[in-house]
Amino acid sequence: MKKKYLEKLSLFIPLIILNIISLLNMVNAKLISSTYNYAFYKQLIWFILGYLIIFIVSKLRIKRLFYYSKYLYIFSCILLLLVLFLGTDVNGAKCWFNIFGISFQPSEFCKLSLSLYFSYIVTNTKLKTIKDKLKLIIKLFILFLIPSILVFLEPDTGAIISFFIILLVTLIYAKLNKWWYISIASISVIVITIFFILFYLYQNLLIKLVGTSLFYRMDRIINFANGNSYQLENALITIGSSSFFGIGLDKILLYIPEAPTDFIFAFSIGNFGLLTGIIIILSYLIIDIYLIIKSYNIESYNKILLKTYLGIFIFTQIYNILMNIGLLPIMGIPLTFLSYGGTNTLINFLYLALILNNKKKLL
Repeated sequence: MKKKYLEKLSLFIPLIILNIISLLNMVNAKLISSTYNYAFYKQLIWFILGYLIIFIVSKLRIKRLFYYSKYLYIFSCILLLLVLFLGTDVNGAKCWFNIFGISFQPSEFCKLSLSLYFSYIVTNTKLKTIKDKLKLIIKLFILFLIPSILVFLEPDTGAIISFFIILLVTLIYAKLNKWWYISIASISVIVITIFFILFYLYQNLLIKLVGTSLFYRMDRIINFANGNSYQLENALITIGSSSFFGIGLDKILLYIPEAPTDFIFAFSIGNFGLLTGIIIILSYLIIDIYLIIKSYNIESYNKILLKTYLGIFIFTQIYNILMNIGLLPIMGIPLTFLSYGGTNTLINFLYLALILNNKKKLL
């Protein structure tokens, strides 16, 4: 009992530290834009709701949730379709519903439904023959492709990457024969090679195939190092000129347009110093270690869910931090439990709640 208590502390202490740093940043966020005038109170409510979700859901019997995950997946795809027509346009992207002033991002919900459904499929599929394995791969790929196409149209590149991580981790967990993995990897390499040949040698043809808008979006990502954006330049200046303890509350070092969301890491360092940046990295590292250890001692349904979440969780940390220091292209990938945002925060707490579910019989 004492061991389990100490294990949970190793998760919740760094988690609470990240939440506190996030709330302190939200105090300064109002200086970025009037949009964030109430960011502190909203973020506080989302964190409180998140811990309530963990307390309630982690005590429930959740096998039925996996059983009905097919319908959650269908529902999430319907939401992704509807947001293209009824969503709020923000910076040229239709990724959010705005209902009575409350924003909801369907792609975040889709991550969870996809993880649940993939977990259910793999756990309940017997792979006795080559035909069984091929059917599983095709089924998972189609299920991945549908929401990816819908999210691509929004556009939301970060969500597509998360969907791909869920697919990849699920295929690895399925424990197929090594030749299946070699075949999948070979096909992926061929597709990527063809794309780069078209991109560098036959750009006009590629534009005809994918359209001008998509081509220039790809061009910005591939050639991101050729020219820094205004927000990245300010993020780098903020980190480079920050002191060890930062400038404190109710003032900002430099204006960064997406500071409370995509550039929260640079914003945190500017506000509260390089020490805070170190604390953030250490907090994530401790949570990562906890989840990795947890993945070796968990029920079958939860195991796949945990591993897919672990893949997304670690990816978002690495990508966001490296993006903040100019080593990776800018994409809308928030820093989990730190960036401002209700849907992302609550979905991540729900992931944790399902992972922490301690019912032996998931009925």
